[in-house]
Amino acid sequence: MSRLDSEAFVLFGQHIIWSDMVGNILGLIALALGWWRSVWTWPVQFLSGVILFTAFYGHLAGSAGKQVVVMAVALYGWWQWNRGSGRAEDGRISVRFATWRERAAMIAAAAAGTVAVALIFKAYPSLSWDPWPDAYIFVGTIVAMYAQARGMVEFWFAWLLVDLVGVPLNFANGYAFSGFVYVIYGALVLWGMRDWWLRSRKDARPVLEGAPA
Repeated sequence: MSRLDSEAFVLFGQHIIWSDMVGNILGLIALALGWWRSVWTWPVQFLSGVILFTAFYGHLAGSAGKQVVVMAVALYGWWQWNRGSGRAEDGRISVRFATWRERAAMIAAAAAGTVAVALIFKAYPSLSWDPWPDAYIFVGTIVAMYAQARGMVEFWFAWLLVDLVGVPLNFANGYAFSGFVYVIYGALVLWGMRDWWLRSRKDARPVLEGAPA
């Protein structure tokens, strides 16, 4: 892993680390695969989490811990999308908007989780130099990936909210490539959000008996 932790190049005065670059490129690929509703989004996301863990470990404990959770949720997402239920006409995962109850539960979990994780970071300063944004990203990522695993359009909204904090935080901590990639994430999120939004309306339409698929 020493090679992954070394400097790849300097861009606009920012030192780009191999693990930061490779892990985030894989993250972009995973996001694109999620947009296409391909089950391969999950193993790619898992591999991205492994590599980014090596990048953040020892520097940003919250971000490193987030990658552990990313790997765990990636396994859950892989299992969920391989169950064979909730399929659209094209054979891929069917997408939908969350119910109001599900939205309320995710918002409450995100708020309570952020406060709890931030308090842990504050109690143990060595875990994070900036507890609140670190906790926000940590918990927001869990909520976003859970929504993705359940095929909810809100997955994109959650990622967008995480990006709004993730971009400046990564630049501030010297992970410039993460910052640049999160800007691209933002564009992909907007396109993916539009696609899933329209597809959720199509998947929700009832198919009349005897009508062509």
